[in-house]
Amino acid sequence: MAEQLKDLADDRALLGRTSTAERVSDILRSRIAEGYFPPGTRLSEDSIGGALGVSRNTLREAFRLLTHERLLVHELNRGVFVRVLTVEDVEDIYRTRRLVECAVVRGLGEPPYGLDGLAGAVAEGRTAAREGDWKAVGTANIHFHRELVALAASERTEELMRSVFAELRLAFHVVDEPQRLHEPYIARNIAILQALQDGDREQAESLLAGYLDDSLERVVEVYRRRVGEDG
Repeated sequence: MAEQLKDLADDRALLGRTSTAERVSDILRSRIAEGYFPPGTRLSEDSIGGALGVSRNTLREAFRLLTHERLLVHELNRGVFVRVLTVEDVEDIYRTRRLVECAVVRGLGEPPYGLDGLAGAVAEGRTAAREGDWKAVGTANIHFHRELVALAASERTEELMRSVFAELRLAFHVVDEPQRLHEPYIARNIAILQALQDGDREQAESLLAGYLDDSLERVVEVYRRRVGEDG
């Protein structure tokens, strides 16, 4: 925890002079998604507030916001914890992803599309794979899907999916088999990108739907086993 708090203290600069609960929640959301605070971790108000240099009231409001996003859970007389998802949560996350991401691709309109962000995420994933950094491959994969959602040019959709992707990372941390989980999707991301570069929305949507269905099956299979083992 000491190392995480040191890194968190480095985030003080992100708060600037107008420190708000929203900015604190943005920082904590990112740190949770990156695995600094794994599922089940108790978050200390004193330690985190001290690391970020914010008041207890500001931190509690940030915790409230993240609890509303289902990233944290408050347990009476015990404190605030990073949420451990259920299998049903994971299934619902993928249901939401399929509804939103496929709709984004379907509604793209006529090509050409602005695909630099997608191409950058593919390159990021390939570089991480060559280096054997499979957790970084998982991060690049999330970046790919964020960039895909960004093609809708909708702030509300991006805000919705930011929370969904953060929840997804909670599931990935429990699965903890990053190579088995993420390696197959490097080639599939490339195929989706290629279809969009070719202007073939229908093919891209079909590839994406199959991708999400297969990913759900793979994640749930391992997640169910891991949650059962922990129980």
